[in-house]
Amino acid sequence: MLMSDELLTLLFVFCHDLMNYFCTRMEKTIEEKVNAGVMLPLMEEFYTIQGEGFHTGTAAYFIRVGGCDVGCHWCDVKESWNAETHPPTHIDQIVDHAAKWSKTIVITGGEPLTWNMQPLTSALKDRGMSVHIETSGAYELSGTWDWFCLSPKKMKMPVAAAYKRADELKVIVFNKHDFAFAKAESQKVSSNCQLFLQPEWSVREKMIPLITEFVMENPEWRVSLQTHKYLNIP
Repeated sequence: MLMSDELLTLLFVFCHDLMNYFCTRMEKTIEEKVNAGVMLPLMEEFYTIQGEGFHTGTAAYFIRVGGCDVGCHWCDVKESWNAETHPPTHIDQIVDHAAKWSKTIVITGGEPLTWNMQPLTSALKDRGMSVHIETSGAYELSGTWDWFCLSPKKMKMPVAAAYKRADELKVIVFNKHDFAFAKAESQKVSSNCQLFLQPEWSVREKMIPLITEFVMENPEWRVSLQTHKYLNIP
């Protein structure tokens, strides 16, 4: 017997509402997992050569996590800022991919500490990997790190714990005022922290001579260049 139009309408509405319920529930579950750090907004992951700072020239697997509200006007990965444009990815998948390539993992962003990094770093270390972070330090610390690279930004300064944890302080030099900022920031880290000045890429030709002069006068500092860009690699 054929269904009446009224019954078909009721069935359609029921199915529609049921689908909406499950979709909403799924979205809520994903959101809960992202907030817990079990899933993360993954922008990209790749095996390359570390181009900056203390570990320049060494092979590493990079995990770039989306989400950042620090707002550096010269940021070269602004597409990482909006976490919603990057798919929530389970950390098991991220770890499995990383394990195929390297024992040295660099977690960057975006701003990784926007999220709870403990689940991911624990999973990576359980697989015998050395885990590094590149961070502005603007958020509460989470995760277990073998190397902590702090790159402070004036628009959203690091939390106190970030200075204490830093193995490396990397200050980006965009103009001459950044030298005073670098000196002030260096007073907040431990005496064992490695100090680096890195020219912002778009003004490198102008700032490199000033950085060179500064480092020669202040030999506790070292020069960092974005060598991966000179090598034309990620």
